[in-house]
Amino acid sequence: MRYILFPLLLIASLQAKLLVSPFDALHAVYGKEVKIEKKNVLLTVEKAERIYKQAQMKKGSKIFRTYTVTREGKPLAYAILISRVVRTKDAAVLYMISPEGVIDAVEVIAFNEPPEYTPTKAYVDQFKGKSSKDTLRVGKDIPTVTGATMGARNVTDGARLALAVFELLFKEQ
Repeated sequence: MRYILFPLLLIASLQAKLLVSPFDALHAVYGKEVKIEKKNVLLTVEKAERIYKQAQMKKGSKIFRTYTVTREGKPLAYAILISRVVRTKDAAVLYMISPEGVIDAVEVIAFNEPPEYTPTKAYVDQFKGKSSKDTLRVGKDIPTVTGATMGARNVTDGARLALAVFELLFKEQ
């Protein structure tokens, strides 16, 4: 019995703790009456390479979860959920982007590192109004967070990645 429980407990501990659901986060920003369509996207190797090059990051996952937010059939926003390892555990951040390619909001969806490493609301709010035209570099146009540099870098790198995904998947629609 002990050999069955240990792997189950180990697997459960590896899952990032859900802070808010993506649907709740999207409804909080865009209202309860919007329609939200969730889609998992698997990119080709070439498209993934292009995205990571544009985001100026080393290659990572080719799978992204996206959300399209519409009101009365008209696109209101697109959201990209970026899941990455911060130090040793997963974190998931949702980037909500207008059809014009500007970040409307950022929400930390799940975070399994110690709570003191979680980026604050004030920190993620500074991404509002940013686009792929902005540098988005910690220590340059994005301030560092003392004691939580890895969490701050994760959110900042994720913003560049989300904007690159948006450019490839949604900008031309």
